[in-house]
Amino acid sequence: MATLVLVAAALWMLPAAADGTNLDPPENVEVYIIDDDFTLKWNSSHEPVENVTFSADYQTPEMNNWMKLPGCQHIVGTECDFSALQVNVYEDLKLRIRAEKGNSTSSWHEVDPFVPFIKAHIGAPGVRVEAEDKAIIIEISRPGRKDSSMWNQEVFGFQYYIVLWETSSGEEKQTETFDHRYKFFHLSPETSYCLRVTAKLFARAKLGNPSPEYCINTTVENKLPPPENINIDGKNEDCVVTWDYPYADITFQVQWTFAFSKWFPGNYADDWTPISGCENTQLTRCVFSKSNFSRGDFFLRIRATDGNNTSFWSEEKKFDFKTHIHLSPPNITVKSNRDALVLSISVPEDVDVLSNKYEVSFWENTSNTEKKIVQESREVTIPHLKPLTVYCVRARVHLGPLWQEKSAFSNVVCKATEAGNFSIMGIISGIIIAAVSVSIVFYAVKSLWRCFGYIFFPSSKPPSSIDEYLCETPSRNLLLSTSEEQIERCFVIEDAGAIVIEKTVNEPDDHKTYNSQTSEDSGNYSNEDENLESRTSAEFPEREAL
Repeated sequence: MATLVLVAAALWMLPAAADGTNLDPPENVEVYIIDDDFTLKWNSSHEPVENVTFSADYQTPEMNNWMKLPGCQHIVGTECDFSALQVNVYEDLKLRIRAEKGNSTSSWHEVDPFVPFIKAHIGAPGVRVEAEDKAIIIEISRPGRKDSSMWNQEVFGFQYYIVLWETSSGEEKQTETFDHRYKFFHLSPETSYCLRVTAKLFARAKLGNPSPEYCINTTVENKLPPPENINIDGKNEDCVVTWDYPYADITFQVQWTFAFSKWFPGNYADDWTPISGCENTQLTRCVFSKSNFSRGDFFLRIRATDGNNTSFWSEEKKFDFKTHIHLSPPNITVKSNRDALVLSISVPEDVDVLSNKYEVSFWENTSNTEKKIVQESREVTIPHLKPLTVYCVRARVHLGPLWQEKSAFSNVVCKATEAGNFSIMGIISGIIIAAVSVSIVFYAVKSLWRCFGYIFFPSSKPPSSIDEYLCETPSRNLLLSTSEEQIERCFVIEDAGAIVIEKTVNEPDDHKTYNSQTSEDSGNYSNEDENLESRTSAEFPEREAL
């Protein structure tokens, strides 16, 4: 049975080998992308086989299945153009390709995933050249097709390298610009010049292919030269433009345009606008109001006219508010309360109130320490100040959107904060609390002092309720210990006209007891001195009466 299976398989494979339908997949498959042109190239793995074609599929991350690659189906040669494919050029793309003949196909050769935007090369930019007597104008269009999806989001990201040389001498002039229109000045009339332009994606450091060489001859020198040495300056609310010119009795026209006009491809001749008051002036200066312009960068150009003769336009002079025009300072009003100052900022008419920030500087009148607050509101509160203190403030405007342009500071305004708000009841309550506190402290100190004196400085005389039972002064010292104390007890007994005195003296090592005696005599019986006798008589007058 196994033998029959092997024989059948061999018989099935023989025809395929005989007619060359046992196909190998393509080799050395590569993807080439220049601007918007997508090309897939490969090599056949063997000698060309009659009637063999190639087909490719593609897949993106959001797809679960392979799809046929447009422009690459049943290709007889070894390359195909799939520029018609519409995919996100910033996402991974997978490709695969195989050989086909009749119903037979090779295995797939799968290409490593790639991101079209990263893999793409920058082609040559489009170039258009015009000549004047002493200048050459170059108009540049970005690489790729106008309706392409590859560089659409990079329209402002291209930087252009321009090389211009005189064909007879080879002397070169080079420049780098983001503008799509550039003009080389100070050339020689009736001279041949050639140039080449290369594009580069500035942010991504991706350098493109150079354009072909373009050559042109400058024209015969014009009778009237263009104005030169243009200078722009801001004077209060006005701008002053001056220039040099070698001839008198000449009329001049001054025009301006936005700087971003040069960022777009094509001729921007229609973007220029005459400056009011400078359309036809015979002076080599022009004064115009700043209100004619909003913030930003601009270009000015001037030409001369003498009857029927007109010069070429001058070199375009760039100016901006930050460099050439001094912005007017704001006005401020200041109100005060107990611990804060409130500022109201008003800006001049030539300053847009949108997308601005306001900087407020303040300091104590007696101090050089300056503090700063920056916020977007024109109502600014400076909190946490001292009452009854003079503060000085000033303000200026930071212009948007990046707030790099700043106006001059306003005039300095000094204002005193107000006194604190204290009520009468609050004052009375404070006095009462203070008095009570003082009384409590006084009595507490007095009590502590009495305790201190009682412990360390006791009185030598005991209270009267105790003192009347004590016989002798030395025994009244309450600070003596029991071992040192002399204890005397005196008893007066009145019985049958006799007085019995019992006196007991306790000594540490000697104890004596005096027993009672009976006598009709009223004499004193004691072992003490006479002083005690006299004191006893005084203390016991009853005994003397007996």
